[in-house]
Amino acid sequence: MSRLWNFSAGPAALPTEVLEQMQSELPEWQEAGASVMEISHRSKAFTRVIEGAEADLRELLNLPRNYRVLFLQGGATLQFTQAPLNLLQGGSADYLVTGAWSQKAAKEAARLGNVRIVSAREPFIGLPAVRDLRLSSDAAYLHLCTNETIHGVELFEESITALATAVGNVPLVADMSSHLLSRPMALSRFGLLYAGAQKNIGPAGLTLVIIRDDLLGKASAQTPALLDYRMQAKNGSMLNTPPTFAIYAAGLVFQWLKRQGGLAAIAAQNKEKADHLYAAIAASDGFYRNPVLPEYRSRMNIPFTLPTLELEAEFVRASEAAGFIGLKGHKFVGGIRASLYNAVPLAAVQALVAFMRDFALARADSGAIETVG
Repeated sequence: MSRLWNFSAGPAALPTEVLEQMQSELPEWQEAGASVMEISHRSKAFTRVIEGAEADLRELLNLPRNYRVLFLQGGATLQFTQAPLNLLQGGSADYLVTGAWSQKAAKEAARLGNVRIVSAREPFIGLPAVRDLRLSSDAAYLHLCTNETIHGVELFEESITALATAVGNVPLVADMSSHLLSRPMALSRFGLLYAGAQKNIGPAGLTLVIIRDDLLGKASAQTPALLDYRMQAKNGSMLNTPPTFAIYAAGLVFQWLKRQGGLAAIAAQNKEKADHLYAAIAASDGFYRNPVLPEYRSRMNIPFTLPTLELEAEFVRASEAAGFIGLKGHKFVGGIRASLYNAVPLAAVQALVAFMRDFALARADSGAIETVG
């Protein structure tokens, strides 16, 4: 077996330890006589799986007791609809647009009610000053994406605290798909958060939803039971058959994170990886460029461009031949993107930086570019 350096944005790298444990347990899980994929979701065996996963997640996140954890399906994209179905109640909601995913969320919510875009700075390179946002004191909620996977814009503690302070009692609703579990966060500032699993949580097919108790039971009368957070919470995420294997896999990832030392330890590793790559971009004399304002540069998703589209295409081809996958930028923005999720080791980033340095030097020596300044 020869595994490549995986910088995919999602589905993304999983810890090798977790993959190997799943491999060993796949035919029979803990003397259950069957694979975890084959046992009933209502069995005592699977109850241990889902309850253990929730307990480990709560411990990692230091989650207050007045929050419910839901293991749902449909990806984060379904939450663009499910959140307003449950919270909008015929009123209006504010949407902070900082990239492609919050833009999509606002568009979907607008199908269901009144949506106010409080900021839509393009190109998406950061966040305007909070005092300049047109926030409503009577909004049903303020929606934000705390890490934009495509544009590489991340909101850190200072920005989130400023937003929470500015909105007062208006609940914060957050798409945290691409950086939940990458660092400690004070989740008590949020009324609702959601995340597709296929970044830092586990395989695609599972969506985590964490909601404060007081926001349950607010769904419109037309909301299908399967999309009603209160009904899902009442039934322990088992109103229908949940994504059992994905929940099992996520539980293994949570255990792996605890073995790494928890979120403080993994955050230090993620910062080291991101700093290493950003330093290489800065040291390239403009051959590589990241457009995001420094204080909003994501540690998870780092997009960058080269001097020409031809060089970018050559970079992708050469990187694949050198043993890297997942570096082609999203079709919306092009360029290159390296996703440095928890399971991506520092050695992978060091190998990428060495490749980038050699690629730039070779093109400069060949006269492929005259200047990059």
